[in-house]
Amino acid sequence: MTFLILFGGSSFEHEISIVSAITLKDKIKKHNLKFVFIDKNRDFYLIDKENMKSKFFSTGEYKKSTKLEITKGGFKYKKGLLKKEEYLDFDVAINLIHGRDGEDGKIPGMLEFFKIKAITPNIESCAISYNKVLTKLFAKLRGVEVIDYEIINEPKTKFDFPVIVKPARLGSSIGVSIARNQDEFNYAFDVAKEFDDLIIVEPFIEGIEEYNLAGCFANEWIFSKVEKVEKKEFLDFEKKYMDFSRKETNLNSIDKNLEEKLKENFKKIYKDEFENALIRCDFFVKDDIIYLNEINPIPGSLANYLFDNFEEVLEKLANNLKEEKEIIIDYQYINKIQMAKGK
Repeated sequence: MTFLILFGGSSFEHEISIVSAITLKDKIKKHNLKFVFIDKNRDFYLIDKENMKSKFFSTGEYKKSTKLEITKGGFKYKKGLLKKEEYLDFDVAINLIHGRDGEDGKIPGMLEFFKIKAITPNIESCAISYNKVLTKLFAKLRGVEVIDYEIINEPKTKFDFPVIVKPARLGSSIGVSIARNQDEFNYAFDVAKEFDDLIIVEPFIEGIEEYNLAGCFANEWIFSKVEKVEKKEFLDFEKKYMDFSRKETNLNSIDKNLEEKLKENFKKIYKDEFENALIRCDFFVKDDIIYLNEINPIPGSLANYLFDNFEEVLEKLANNLKEEKEIIIDYQYINKIQMAKGK
């Protein structure tokens, strides 16, 4: 099977996406890989595997690569002196664009519109997971608890300090701050405002435990190992992504009863909404209550380090992708109108 990995995009997480793609290049060995880079101008480039190095992108060398155009059924490019059009040959695309473009629905919509088979969240699931407010509303409707929150337009809150201030429509740690007093809260609000106009505040809960669980449904439920996040307080953007490109992780065993509860909550979130995607749900646990913190519809490096056999997971998902239902358009309604008019 040949996977085409889409990465980059016009996003605050552009560089994270590049590192994710480089990580998968080394992680996926059984299947063939092709790489399509989307730069900040949203131009598409075919990147040779040997050029999948961070410096190739930071120096702008990628602009010498073959330029592509997305079209019905795939990607095309012009080849040779005669500029003959050719189509890129692959089986399934993997949307690996974090943040805007990849997780907000733009690229998933294009892939679906042009009938390109892909491992990706769809437009609707992107809308739900990209906006932290919609995520919380969705989780509650699915019977999954969430931490209390409020939307703010100025640095005022109903919660006692400390609190967490978050831009609502960005990556999990971008622009996120802990505020322990009003001065810190004023600053945290200004930081969040730099990234988004929609800002939420949550109480900072001491002693809360955090667990990450990745998975998908591919004719059967496939779950990763459960990762207990070891942290002192809270992971900012730099700390969170310093090691996200890891290829494996040390996981301590957790209580089996808790593990099953986490999986049941994952199913409630994923079922009938995130088909065709490999997602990671981040949960909080406090006093035996499980709360959804966030949904990562395209986790860093697809959370490959949480799976014993990551390639097998990708293969199963790729072979069980649901395609958009065909709508039959036969113009019966218009024909009846014309017949009624005698035309």
